[in-house]
Amino acid sequence: MAMNGGLSVRGLRVAIHHEGGDRAMRPVDGVDFEVAPGECVVLLGESGCGKSLTALALMRLLPDGLELAGGQARLGDTDLFALPEQDMRRVRGGRLAMIFQEPMLSLNPVLTVGQQIGEALEAHRHPTAEQAAAETSRLLQAVGLEDRHGTSYPFQLSGGQRQRALIATMLAGEPELLIADEPTTALDVTVQAQILRLLKQLRSERGMGLLLITHDLDVARDMADRVVVMYAGQVVEVASREALYARPFHPYTRKLFSVLPSAHQRHERLEHIPGSVPPLGTVFTGCRFAERCALAWERCHAEAPDSQTLDDGHVARCHLVSAPRPENAAGAGYPPETGRKTAEAEQVAAELLEVTDLAVHFPIRKGLLRRTVGQVKAVDGVSLSLKRGETLALVGESGCGKTTLAKAVLRLIEPTSGSVRLEGTTLDRLDGNALRVARASMQIVFQDPFASLNPRMRVGEILEEGLRSLRPELHRGHRADVVAGLLEKVGLGRDAALRYPHAFSGGQRQRIAIARALAVEPRLLICDEPTSALDVSVQAQILSLLQDLQAGQGLGYLFITHNLPVVGYLAHRVAVMYRGRIVEEGVAQDLMGRPLHPYTNLLLDSAPGRGLPEVAAAPAGRPEAGVGCSFAARCPMAVAECAQAAPDTSTLAGGRRVACHRVVPE
Repeated sequence: MAMNGGLSVRGLRVAIHHEGGDRAMRPVDGVDFEVAPGECVVLLGESGCGKSLTALALMRLLPDGLELAGGQARLGDTDLFALPEQDMRRVRGGRLAMIFQEPMLSLNPVLTVGQQIGEALEAHRHPTAEQAAAETSRLLQAVGLEDRHGTSYPFQLSGGQRQRALIATMLAGEPELLIADEPTTALDVTVQAQILRLLKQLRSERGMGLLLITHDLDVARDMADRVVVMYAGQVVEVASREALYARPFHPYTRKLFSVLPSAHQRHERLEHIPGSVPPLGTVFTGCRFAERCALAWERCHAEAPDSQTLDDGHVARCHLVSAPRPENAAGAGYPPETGRKTAEAEQVAAELLEVTDLAVHFPIRKGLLRRTVGQVKAVDGVSLSLKRGETLALVGESGCGKTTLAKAVLRLIEPTSGSVRLEGTTLDRLDGNALRVARASMQIVFQDPFASLNPRMRVGEILEEGLRSLRPELHRGHRADVVAGLLEKVGLGRDAALRYPHAFSGGQRQRIAIARALAVEPRLLICDEPTSALDVSVQAQILSLLQDLQAGQGLGYLFITHNLPVVGYLAHRVAVMYRGRIVEEGVAQDLMGRPLHPYTNLLLDSAPGRGLPEVAAAPAGRPEAGVGCSFAARCPMAVAECAQAAPDTSTLAGGRRVACHRVVPE
């Protein structure tokens, strides 16, 4: 039995309800773990491993078609699975609460934040009106919001503020255990650091247990007291944070660590975990990871391993705990990978893309006649260049203008001023058919491939659509050959052309999106957060694919991301953007190793795995044109001059460019 207020889970099983047949399909199968009061336990693993289903089972919120098939979960002295639903409703949102990855799907769009906190208070604590108002104010302050945010609707808040509002709502019931399911996946590194630091602070102040679900090993390093690694519905390894990061034992855990990109691996091909998590309904006779494991042998395929103790508190479900792998044993699922060097794309002196003083301003209209009373300068005088075969990473927080800049380069939105040249051709002078032809040389890959692929079209039809529009000289038979070749190039079989997007995994859909972009043989590929929603193993596959394509075809990449380890691994140069302007630009290794602008330094310090430093929140609104440095309000190094005049951009040795009063040109 767990200690008072703690959670104890034993033998948890979730089954798919189906009529007839005697084969049980269990996406969660025999899960054991504990969470003590004040402790953070991280559930780690790829998508499809059963992490979120484990959490939903504990909340007794399983979707239709799934049912609890066994096990026990005790919160203190309360058996959660034995409670009648009426009693469970008092526990759910009270002693046991859960926050989800996307707060907009959890918050009611027609109620203010204060009203939603009040509902939670009324359901679990029954305060008077005066007490509810006071407690709502206290909860908002506890999560770093102001009283005025209580009168705001969810759509009026930023992503980080919405997540804070959801946390405040969940805290209203004074939970003994808080479950956080990927609470920061879609957030910038600075906002992510703020939310994780808040959860850590609340856990310490309230003595609250925290069950954090993530696939990010750096987040787990910052947050966890203990880590529970899941694979295919089972726990495969449990250890303290220190033990796991010093000595990961299970081959799956070791693979998760090996696929993380970093600047140190820049010229090496990333390892990846071959294959994918077994689909629901798979019948297992041996170890569930055996088909993907380079260390597997005959016993792994024939006999399922039990959980065994390595040392104090470190447990692994693997045959290697009790016996070493026999020499010359057969049966490995995939051969081990080595740190192979990646091919380097040949650098050409000629510029592929030149952007000069590009600006995109959106009018602010008010009044009955909708007169223009001001402007939002989403992009404000940006200049940058990109060579053929080069990757330029564009980094910055959400709202700084990265995607707007990319769309303006493609002329998907019309720039207010400035010029864009692609291989010497000025794009802002083109229109009609001339612009359509030019767009064959530049394509974009979006963050969410499922949203950008037509669900009613087969993959082959999606790829052919661009060919018909931008390469009309190809006849039907030739188009089919091109489509087949594209699918092979991105690592999908020819038969993928006959399937619909929903039949593929997230990583496979992103490969399809890349194939669609390559169909018209572009020379510039804009990648807008192409790996932010992917597991680390799938991310490694996509990054390796992008490197291979660049080396083979000399593609230039404008790579938009907030994942700094990916930047260090993939980019040749980095441009840091803040409030519509480039504040620092330089060679990736130099910029990330010795940042000169305070904002660049803030982004690097906020990256997960660095201890969650204090991060100043971005102020609302944008500064008036020409009034001081846009970063001055958040800058720990600001002086009087910063508030009085915007800094000029200085060019330093090696082509480094910085817009900061404290940087003196060499």
